[in-house]
Amino acid sequence: MMAYLKRFIPHFLVILGFIIASLTFFSPVLSGKMIFQNDIKLYEGTARQQNEFRKNTGKETFWNNAAFGGMPTYAIGARFPHDYMDKLDRLIRFLPRPADYLFLYLTSFYILLLVMRIPWKMAILGALAFGFSAYLIIIIGVGHNAKAHAIAYFPLVISGILLVFQKRYVWGFMLTALAMGLEIQANHYQMTYYLGLLVFVIGVTYFIDAFKRKEIPHFLKSSAILIVAALLGLATNATTLLSTSEYAKTSIRGKNLLAEETSSSSVKDGLDYDYITAYSYGKLESLNLFVPKLMGLGRASDLGKDSAFYQKLIELGQPAEQADYYANVTGLYWGAQPFVEAPPYLGITVVFLALLGLLLVKGRLRWWLLSGIILSLTLSWGKNLDFLTRFFVEYVPLYNKFRAVSSIQVILEFVIPIAAVFGLYQLFNEKTSFQERQKKFFISLGVFGGLCLIFWLFGGSLFSFKSPNDVQVAIEQPAIFDAIKEDRITIMKSDSLRSFIFILLIGGLLWFTLKKKLSENLMIIGVGILILIDLVGVDRRSVDSESFISKRTYKSYFQPTAVDQEILKDKSYYRVLDQARGFRNSHTNNFFNSINGYSAVRPRKIDDIYNEHIAKGNLQVINMLNIKYVIQQNEERQLDVQENPSANGPAWFIEELKFVDDYKTEFESLSTIDTKKTAVIRKEFKAALENYKPIKDSIATISISKTNPDHLAYNSYTENPGFLVFSETYYKDGWNAYIDGKPETIYPVNYMLRGLKVPAGKHTIEFKFEPQVVKTGSTITLASSVIFGLLFLGALFFEYKKRKLEVSEENS
Repeated sequence: MMAYLKRFIPHFLVILGFIIASLTFFSPVLSGKMIFQNDIKLYEGTARQQNEFRKNTGKETFWNNAAFGGMPTYAIGARFPHDYMDKLDRLIRFLPRPADYLFLYLTSFYILLLVMRIPWKMAILGALAFGFSAYLIIIIGVGHNAKAHAIAYFPLVISGILLVFQKRYVWGFMLTALAMGLEIQANHYQMTYYLGLLVFVIGVTYFIDAFKRKEIPHFLKSSAILIVAALLGLATNATTLLSTSEYAKTSIRGKNLLAEETSSSSVKDGLDYDYITAYSYGKLESLNLFVPKLMGLGRASDLGKDSAFYQKLIELGQPAEQADYYANVTGLYWGAQPFVEAPPYLGITVVFLALLGLLLVKGRLRWWLLSGIILSLTLSWGKNLDFLTRFFVEYVPLYNKFRAVSSIQVILEFVIPIAAVFGLYQLFNEKTSFQERQKKFFISLGVFGGLCLIFWLFGGSLFSFKSPNDVQVAIEQPAIFDAIKEDRITIMKSDSLRSFIFILLIGGLLWFTLKKKLSENLMIIGVGILILIDLVGVDRRSVDSESFISKRTYKSYFQPTAVDQEILKDKSYYRVLDQARGFRNSHTNNFFNSINGYSAVRPRKIDDIYNEHIAKGNLQVINMLNIKYVIQQNEERQLDVQENPSANGPAWFIEELKFVDDYKTEFESLSTIDTKKTAVIRKEFKAALENYKPIKDSIATISISKTNPDHLAYNSYTENPGFLVFSETYYKDGWNAYIDGKPETIYPVNYMLRGLKVPAGKHTIEFKFEPQVVKTGSTITLASSVIFGLLFLGALFFEYKKRKLEVSEENS
């Protein structure tokens, strides 16, 4: 038993090393600082109301009334009952953020390579190549935490799958179920979907291999085990999955209610094609996977006083201070996307080893690695490879639910380090002839060394160094554009030389080892150092000590402005529209119920309403949403607030119900009706309202008495039966209406609001958000978590009995 435990000592030391590496890279966290992530700042504004409610009451609300006129919290940080995967995940990510994500990258990838039977020393190199990959660091820097979180569990999911196919069924089953549970808990379904595409590729290659080997029964058995394991992992997240599925139908990822019947399927259901492909990776841009600045820098960077751009500004008479400012905020990116934070650099050292791996590795591993690379790269090109992208958008299930197709490069980020480690491993595998290994080594060296050398020597004449965004400056200020182009050429050549030097260094290191002039251990150390210098050097261009701020500074971003404080003097119930910062901004969510917000899965109806009515100044719609204050910029470009005295208030009695055929007509009617007098409703509800004619009397009153996010109460009085319209979002799954404690039907009116029949007299009206999906999901989650726990204990007992039997046989 002691000998068995001693086997884990190297792995324990490796994990300890990963902890140190993670904390060292993000060392400011040790002094109490936190990384500034703009996306997280915006998210926290959106989720502020529910988080404050939880903090103040100790209860969970599943409705947020502060963002987008009201939406469920399912996609913005809801905490569900019996979510034990969440607790386990928090236990695993024990390091301060964002060091926890880097630690998870490194550890999970290390485990994968051990499962793939790579020696632990080389597995460390693979973990470093994956964990410090520029894209994975960039997404942490900008605040795509859920994306980083989901990617970090990719290796564990694949580890479980491979264990099952290796006939280690028990632990393969357990790891697959656990990893799938953690993967779903990370709550970034786009990344999980892309992982699913890779799993499909692996499945196809394993099926073909099993067919050739006549091992179909083993393939079917393994597949069945994996399906059950995956379902168990999914079941432990039942509440999250069921609630997300329910809400997604009403979000911008769901059905387009305004689309014509003749529209394509992608237009009627899912995201718009142009929105999906807005961030399409350029074909030529693919070269920055191994020459980071080939397409320029990210959104903006300090070009410095030695740049041609700065010098040209000085030459044209700009003051030094102004020239310095422009040099600091001007980006040199000239790729096909609107902008990028930084290039998704994989590392020339890693890419070189990956090509070597693809040349040396044989069998199904080569084919699923190569297929994953091709699939990822070609789909990331989006509209730049239009026929393939349109095929996936139109015919591949769920593909049209996700935007930013360039994100599928996460598959590339995952499989390239695997190929790289196998390249290194196979280069010194003497089962392959020295001549073949030497030949493949020189091919890889020649391909990437040759390309880098060509770019360095002749790159200035090979590319245009122009982007579609340059048209205006090229026409209006050709001298400035020529200077920018010169700087683009300079940094491209600089990084081409950088990559060429790394190729020479790693090539020389491997060659000396092949020739037995250097030990394998020293080679591994050398390669590890080169990989770290290569990747971390580029990582630091995006995330460095300047990316961190004190907690006090971070809190200052959530302080009310003078305009906010002025609005806060009004203690009544209303909404605020922030036009100064734009629709997709969550600042107002920190203090008010608002139309604004920040979420990639915002409700479709408010998106439609904002774009076609609010943005175009439809006062009737602004009134019906109870927007009492509008934040704008004045002539001096300072924030200013305008009060809207004609806002309809929290609720109002109407005089007429107007029946229309469909959503489109209902939506368009908002441009013609007086929302204080008329409400629009679809004909499908006419039968329920047959012969019902609202009567508005002169003394009818309605006032709001309770304003919890998930519980609203009103007091009404009317002498005649009336119809009330509420300035609240209609969401059929969860909101229940009660009049004097008795359930009543809520009617969808004015495209996105709630309507209610009210009998004559004095009444108490309540809306309570009581989502059945949370109750159902929580029951399934609890049951599946118990099942998983029992199976895990059974697996431990099985392993104990197995080891005990082995020891007994050794002693006999």
